[in-house]
Amino acid sequence: MSQSVCILGATGSIGQSTLKVLEQHPDQYSVFAVSAFSRIDELVQICKQHHPKIVVVPKANIDQLQKRFAEHQLTNIEILTDQAGLENIASHADVDVVMAAIVGAAGLMPTLAAIKAGKRVLLANKEALVMTGDLMMREARQHQALLLPVDSEHNAIFQCLPHNYLDVEKNGQPQLGVSQILLTASGGPFLNHSLEQLKTVTPEQACKHPNWSMGQKISVDSATLMNKGLELIEACHLFSIHEHFVTVVIHPQSIIHSMVQYVDGSTLAQMGQPDMCTPIAHALAWPQRIKTQVPRLDVFTQSQLDFQAPDLVRFPALGLARQAMKAGGIMPAILNAANEIAVDAFLKRKISFLQITQTVEHALNQVQNNAAESIEMILHMDQRAREVASHYIKQLES
Repeated sequence: MSQSVCILGATGSIGQSTLKVLEQHPDQYSVFAVSAFSRIDELVQICKQHHPKIVVVPKANIDQLQKRFAEHQLTNIEILTDQAGLENIASHADVDVVMAAIVGAAGLMPTLAAIKAGKRVLLANKEALVMTGDLMMREARQHQALLLPVDSEHNAIFQCLPHNYLDVEKNGQPQLGVSQILLTASGGPFLNHSLEQLKTVTPEQACKHPNWSMGQKISVDSATLMNKGLELIEACHLFSIHEHFVTVVIHPQSIIHSMVQYVDGSTLAQMGQPDMCTPIAHALAWPQRIKTQVPRLDVFTQSQLDFQAPDLVRFPALGLARQAMKAGGIMPAILNAANEIAVDAFLKRKISFLQITQTVEHALNQVQNNAAESIEMILHMDQRAREVASHYIKQLES
């Protein structure tokens, strides 16, 4: 039977890669609903090709979208708006699979809506899990939602773990012979930059990732290694494992996407081209496999695979993320909120590259930790962290 898919964030890089995979398997998947934020032209093209039943855009863009739909005679598509619209399509009765690819905290509530509706959720929005952690995982268990990782690293870990690993009670300890998770990182565009060089890097330089094609926010996060810090937190929650069992490994070639070590001395690695279509296809079809157009890895051309430990002096964001995970409570949410504000300020040239991490550290020190007891509490503290970070940035500017 064909499965209907909802893509939250259809015009972003993950959304576009998802559509590429779906196009190859029209007999197995259909696009039921899509959302977009500001790229209306791209959204119209998606609608012309895939004919979704529902689209969601911000209320401010509805007039523009209606005009474009009229021009292209797209008359049978329902338009919904804002948060309510996103939650509607994520939990819609006619949707089987939800690709959660909205960047940042904005993706939290629709992702939760999909989980509470018991959907197969392909999780590309790491920030949602970083913010809510155990709470989101409890909701997934309670509503029997299938939460599958799309981040290339977490998908690689998932592929290297025993097939029933997620079903085993862990309480933070590795099980079924697993001893450690090795989370790989490319190191980003500034891997070999000195601290002095990092002081003057520009947004344009930070957005030029050496291996992956990504949006601005995640590209900057990769440059600071905050992305890897967020992924460390995500891995702890997805695989119910304490942070000290997760080791970050710099691997500049991005060929090995992550590894799992076992007590017998074995290390299993998932390898492939740096193309998001592979983990998307894996999560979409799991436990089956479907074809993609990703070129197969030619091992004879891979003359060298390098590995090194991350430098926490030049890239302190990774250390801050580990501290936040160790502290628990709302600290990961504070880390994420402050980082979103700081990255936005850097992209607008209000602060320097190194001041991104300084802003995050300031927020972690200023906001008191509490238990993450409810979504309402998390969202309240998320807003508090954003206010603290914004105030600090104004001080840096003055």
